[in-house]
Amino acid sequence: MCPMSEATIEPDTKDWTWVLERPCPECGFDAPAMTVDRIPAVIRDNATTWEAVLTLDDVAVRPDPSTWSPLEYAAHVRDVNRIFDLRVGLMLDQVDPTFPNWDQDETALAERYAEQDPATVATELLEAAEQVAERYESVPPGAWSRRGFRSNGSEFTVESIGIYHLHDLVHHAWDVREAATRATVGAYDTHAEAYRHGTLALPAEVADAITAFAAAVGPRGRVLEIGSGSGRDAAALEVAGLDVRRTDISRGFVELMRSSGQQADLLDPLVDDLDDPQRPGTPYDGVWANACLLHVDRTDLPVVLARLAAATRPGGAFTLMLKEGDGEGWSTHGKVAAPRRFVYWRESALRTVLEAAGWQVEDVQQARSAGSSESWLDVRAVRR
Repeated sequence: MCPMSEATIEPDTKDWTWVLERPCPECGFDAPAMTVDRIPAVIRDNATTWEAVLTLDDVAVRPDPSTWSPLEYAAHVRDVNRIFDLRVGLMLDQVDPTFPNWDQDETALAERYAEQDPATVATELLEAAEQVAERYESVPPGAWSRRGFRSNGSEFTVESIGIYHLHDLVHHAWDVREAATRATVGAYDTHAEAYRHGTLALPAEVADAITAFAAAVGPRGRVLEIGSGSGRDAAALEVAGLDVRRTDISRGFVELMRSSGQQADLLDPLVDDLDDPQRPGTPYDGVWANACLLHVDRTDLPVVLARLAAATRPGGAFTLMLKEGDGEGWSTHGKVAAPRRFVYWRESALRTVLEAAGWQVEDVQQARSAGSSESWLDVRAVRR
């Protein structure tokens, strides 16, 4: 689903209405599972993704000549929200209206998406998202079945066009997921020291999880830690008798650990070689991933889990902590002031992807963060 703004690029003329009937194999959006009460929240959460992405220095740079830059995608998403606000308004005000045609590719060229100011686009996108979210919130209970038509005869109800709208937003966020990851990593890079100071104390529930994990791994077991952060958990794992390889995707965290005398590696578990540099070719005895893989895109987590399984011996232990919930969102709360993306999971879906990746789930516990109402999923699994 990649509209292009270059005249030499063939416009996107595909009919995407099939996404109302089955999950999208690319972005994972599952229309049949979506309910209308969630439409406004998904729109608002999606807008915060673009607000964060539009802060990147290279937001106007295309990944390749035939793919929009994040800036161009953001300008398109802003206009998508405006168009759907107009269409839903027509459906509520008129009987069986036909929507005015809108050519997204012509608009991208005419409005010079690639040359627009990122800060202005961010403001306009947030405003458009809020306006259309409020539009959906204003739909009377009996009006979700009201109809509207494209000029080609395609029929929508207010309900189906709302869910179709969501797919457009979610898919384009998926298109720029690499930029979203960089925005989150950049937040940690900038605030690594503040995060360390705010997380010095080891919570009792994490200490208990470390005790159980160490027992499952066995004495002197070699452990790959994903998302080591300041190195707090690694130190506790070593006190418990384990040999830990500290890694993090954030250069700020890696440099922080190295400055305090810890050995640490810059590592992205989605793409980097996971082989142990101290024991080449030898699998790990366990993997520890506390509150880090919750930043991984939903469509990428199965890949990460499979790569971790491939790097772990049969019977090796895996402890994973993720936030419980639906969808995703951005937060500036806690120890990091800059926006960070969080992807939420439900137990059933998480068990499915873990099992498919080669892990046997032994236990999933629901837990509450100390001092907050956030719900977490604490997973214990073993390598099959």
